[in-house]
Amino acid sequence: MKHFKYILNPRCGNGQTAEKICGCVSNLLRCTRTCRTRTRLECCLRRQLARFSNTAAESLLPGYFARMNVGVAHSEVNPNTRVMNSRGIWLAYLLLTTALHVVLLSIPFLSVPVVWTLTNVIHNLAMYLFLHTVKGTPFETPDQGKARLLTHWEQMDYGVQFTASRKFLTISPIVLYILASFYTKYDTTHFLVNTGSLLSVLLPKLPQFHGVRLFGINKY
Repeated sequence: MKHFKYILNPRCGNGQTAEKICGCVSNLLRCTRTCRTRTRLECCLRRQLARFSNTAAESLLPGYFARMNVGVAHSEVNPNTRVMNSRGIWLAYLLLTTALHVVLLSIPFLSVPVVWTLTNVIHNLAMYLFLHTVKGTPFETPDQGKARLLTHWEQMDYGVQFTASRKFLTISPIVLYILASFYTKYDTTHFLVNTGSLLSVLLPKLPQFHGVRLFGINKY
């Protein structure tokens, strides 16, 4: 194996002797034989390699730590492009919407149709503000200000259309609109309010409106 050539070197890495390297290799091989699961194997390898300097460990298994740290750090120039793909973000979004609806239901003087309309309107208002109004990024990005004039929706997935996150954020207000219309029994007033609220967050999501600023509103 090509990595074992370092054993022949009397001095390896940061002053580690060949005998210690041989012992490390033996322990690593023992880990691969005894550990049945990936998690236990990684823990065992980490424990053995932690005894040596970073230089010696990287000499034995070049790039191993980089592969193990996937998910701990990212190399995105603009984290806004991937935040909606983060683990648990969709569930958190659904839980927040449900919590809003439950809080409104707990208010005694609000009827069920009014609660559903308020849930739909508040949800769409928040979505419009955070996805289609606020521009730029809260992070310091080395993109020379390219994201400064883009909304969060336009930054998502580097502008690629019809990704999983975009489909999810497009379908969710439609489902909420259908539920609100059903529980308001298609009352004319509620129907007009809910339809206008839906269009306010649905139209900006269309690919034809990507980067478009109607009448120059929110251009800068």
